[in-house]
Amino acid sequence: MPQKNAAQLFKAVKQDQALKERLKATANPDAFIQIAKERGYEFTVEELESEIDKLSEEDLASIVNPGWGPRRHIHPR
Repeated sequence: MPQKNAAQLFKAVKQDQALKERLKATANPDAFIQIAKERGYEFTVEELESEIDKLSEEDLASIVNPGWGPRRHIHPR
């Protein structure tokens, strides 16, 4: 089975409200990655951050919990 990455996860999240809510409720990037792994997605924190940089502010807010630690480590713009 081909490995799914963070970009594919973000596309899937747009179609799956339950997954979106679960990811948004995570406390940190590692928890986010663990939930994604349970769904068949494999990527590192660095790959996650790279994909986050590509998201619009609206998409980012709808997927990632804005309460994650200092903003710099999840969205360093």
